[in-house]
Amino acid sequence: MKKGVGLVPILFMGGLFVFVDFLAFLVAGPFEDVGAVAFENPGDPLNLLFFVVVLVVFTAVILLIIRFRKKQALRLIFLGAATLLIFYVLYPVLFIFVANDVLALGLSMVGAAFLLVLLVKKPEWYVIDAVALLIGVGAVTMIGISLDVWIVIVLLIVMAVYDALSVYKTKHMIDLADSVMGLNLPVMFVVPKRRRYSLLEKRKGLKEKLESGEGREAYFLGVGDVVFPGILAVAAFHNLINDGLVMAVSVLAGTLLGFVVLTAYVIKGKPQAGLPFLCSGAVLAYMVAGFLLFGIPPL
Repeated sequence: MKKGVGLVPILFMGGLFVFVDFLAFLVAGPFEDVGAVAFENPGDPLNLLFFVVVLVVFTAVILLIIRFRKKQALRLIFLGAATLLIFYVLYPVLFIFVANDVLALGLSMVGAAFLLVLLVKKPEWYVIDAVALLIGVGAVTMIGISLDVWIVIVLLIVMAVYDALSVYKTKHMIDLADSVMGLNLPVMFVVPKRRRYSLLEKRKGLKEKLESGEGREAYFLGVGDVVFPGILAVAAFHNLINDGLVMAVSVLAGTLLGFVVLTAYVIKGKPQAGLPFLCSGAVLAYMVAGFLLFGIPPL
């Protein structure tokens, strides 16, 4: 392995895919029981259109905010969205244990508020990762149980193409990542390469580091890179009555294979679009497993 590339951080990043997906499998039922879903009609093709339009509009708004140097506004938007997602994750999970709607609601609000305070007061890398984990599990679960498998597959293909264009062609995703990373927001998992790493120390931005050729002190994995292939795993687990878990694990295995290929490029020091590798691995694994188990992939 290339000198300076830590094996442990890479294994940890791979473990994030496994951890998020299996947590999502566990809470998929409770989420559905309390109505924590993204779409009411899983098979409606308009769900896909709505998702893509919202994503494009949201990205455009964020880029405009960055252009006009309104970083505090950007921080407030992400913190508000993160707090809302944390609440939606905590509520169905806590409801399992307390079996009281009002109490679960109250505890969820307190938990979300507590994590918001931590994000504002001490956004160290482990706080960012903990919140990103909750957000990832919530997004994977809510979207995965809300869409039919065929819609998820189309969504993953669209997102892979969009990610490739935004990183390699327009490069606006690099600008977005550079701005967001400086705000210490839970939109990326931070995996340090050394024990005493601190995210709060003043550091160069992503673009500045790339231009200077300086080595990285930590790896950064976008929450979306974990979420999108995970959506297919949860959709398979949730929608397929027979062999749903086998299909879901197959998707996860394909995602990890894509992650291995992605990592081989990332350790060379240049930013890469993650979704083309990860989504391709997830979709191809689903297709292969479907052919082996059913003769034709169930859509």
